Amino acid sequence: MSFQWMIMRIQEEQDRRRKEAKVLELLPHGLEELHTQLAACIARYKEAFGPESADITNLVSKLRVTVREEQGGKWHPRAKVDVSVVSIPPAFKVERGETEPVLIEIGLLPGDRLSFRLDEQYLTPEDLSRKILDRALFPKLSE
Repeated sequence: MSFQWMIMRIQEEQDRRRKEAKVLELLPHGLEELHTQLAACIARYKEAFGPESADITNLVSKLRVTVREEQGGKWHPRAKVDVSVVSIPPAFKVERGETEPVLIEIGLLPGDRLSFRLDEQYLTPEDLSRKILDRALFPKLSE
């Protein structure tokens, strides 16, 4: 005997698993794309505030942004942001010093493009880079 609800639920679960597997497959590429976006922001920041003011490092499965401030002719670290990949749920984990980590969930759009969501809000690539960098680069400015 074949129950219609069972057939539908099996199909839904197979689709969900395929989609999840595809997102997990694309996560490393997504981190590389994010690195490119954040590196462009850091380059612009360095143009404005000096070559030692910030840098971004790709540490295999983690991106690290370090922001420095010049005091007395020497550059001192002011902020650090780490972005790593979390597989369940697929997300970027953003860690900034003493604050709670933020999870930016990653989904799949048509054409194997990634989508980003924080809480219930979908983020554009520009929104994503701002959510990650703004407080570290501009701590004294209001949001």
